[in-house]
Amino acid sequence: MLALVAVGAALIGLLVWHRAPKPIALDAPLAAHLTGLLAGYGITVMLALMSRAPALERGVGADQLARLHASGGRVIVLLTAVHAVAATVAWGRARRVNPVMATWEVLGFPGLLAATAGTVLLFAVAFASARAARRKLSYERWHALHLATYVAVALAFSHQLAGPDIAGYRWVQVIWSLLYTYAFGLIIRYRVLTPLHQMLRHRMRLIAVVPEADGVVSLILRGRHLAEMTAEPGQFLRWRFLTAGTWHSAHPFSLSAPATDEHLRITVKALGEGTRRIHALRPGTRVLAEGPYGAMTSRRRTQPHVLLVAGGIGITPMRALFETIDAPGNSLTLIYRAPSPADIVFGHELAQIARHRGARLIYLVGPSSDSRNAVTASALTAMVPQLQRHDVYLCAGDRFAAAVRRGLADAGLPARQLHHELFSF
Repeated sequence: MLALVAVGAALIGLLVWHRAPKPIALDAPLAAHLTGLLAGYGITVMLALMSRAPALERGVGADQLARLHASGGRVIVLLTAVHAVAATVAWGRARRVNPVMATWEVLGFPGLLAATAGTVLLFAVAFASARAARRKLSYERWHALHLATYVAVALAFSHQLAGPDIAGYRWVQVIWSLLYTYAFGLIIRYRVLTPLHQMLRHRMRLIAVVPEADGVVSLILRGRHLAEMTAEPGQFLRWRFLTAGTWHSAHPFSLSAPATDEHLRITVKALGEGTRRIHALRPGTRVLAEGPYGAMTSRRRTQPHVLLVAGGIGITPMRALFETIDAPGNSLTLIYRAPSPADIVFGHELAQIARHRGARLIYLVGPSSDSRNAVTASALTAMVPQLQRHDVYLCAGDRFAAAVRRGLADAGLPARQLHHELFSF
C-alpha cells in the first residue's frame, strides 16, 4: 500500500518537472506547484485510509491506519502551508508588489476564496487533533469537528482543477477528478451505505445493561443474521445508539464475548460525557453498528504460544480472544493489569475460562510502583517462559502499553509477533 502511494507521489513530481520552465530552478514557483499537487494528492490518500474499506481495515488494521492518517495529516497541513506562502511570494515577485497586495490579488484567482476557507478549516481540524488540544476535547466534539475535513476538501477541489498546476491538461484533470471521485466513493459506500444496510438487515436493539465493575457495564444486543457480519474475537465495531443524546456519535467498542447469530456483547467504561450517556441507555434502544474492524485477531498468529496482555478496559477484546483462540493448555496466558480489585472486569468469567481451558491467568493489581506489577523484560520472561515463541496481543492505555512494548522489545520479542490495538483517540 505504501509503495503504491509512493508511486503516485513520484508521478506528481514528474508532472511538475514536465511543466516547469527549463532549466529547472529551485524557487518559489516550483515549491508552490509541487507542494500544492502533493497536498491535493495526499488528501485522497487520507480519505482512502479512513474510508473503512474492509481490505484495509482487516489487512492493515484500524489502529495502524489511524497512525498513518495522523502522520499523513500533519504532512498535508505542512504542504498546504508551504504552498500558500510560496504561491503568494512567487506572485508578488512576478508582479513586483508587496506581500499584502500579492495576497489580495492571489485571492482573486478562480476558486481561491473557497480554497482559503477550506484551508482555514483544515488548520482548525489539525489544531484540534494536536495532543494538547485533544486532552481538552470530548470524543464527541473531536469527532464532530473532524467531519469538517470533508467540507474543507470540497471547498479546495475547484481550485485544484482550475489552478495553474493542472489547468490545460485535460487528461490530468480527468484523472485527478476520478481520483477524488473514487476516494469519496469509498467514504460513501463504507461509511454511509454499508452501515445503513446493516441497520436494516440486522435490526439490532439493546436488550440489557449489565453492571460489571465500578463504572463499567456490558450492553447485550439482539439482532438478526448477525453471523453474516463475520465479527471475530479481537475486532471492534463503531456503535451508534439511536437516541436523542447519542445518535450523533459513533463509538469504537470491542466485542467482549464471541458473537452469535442473535447476540453481541460490548463492555463500556464511563470515561466521559458520551460513555456516561451510553450507561443510561434503556433496553429497546435501536443500534446502528459499523464493522467489524480491526486486524487483532487469531489470523495474525505465527507462533505456537499466545500471550494476551490487557490493561483496564482493554480486557474487552482480550476476554473474547481468551475464550476462543486456538492455543491449548498452558500455551495460552492472559496478563491482566488493574489499579485495584474493584476495577477487575469479568473476574468470574476469566477464572471459569482459565479452568475450562487449562490456561494461565495472571493479575497485576495495585499501584504501578509495586515491583510485583513490573512489566520489564526480566519480569515478563519470569511470568511467561519461552516468551520469544509467543504471539503477543496487547490492548491497554498508553502508559501501560508503552511499558509492555519496552519490556517485550528488551526481552527480544520480534516486532512482527506483537499485535497491538490502541483505543485512545
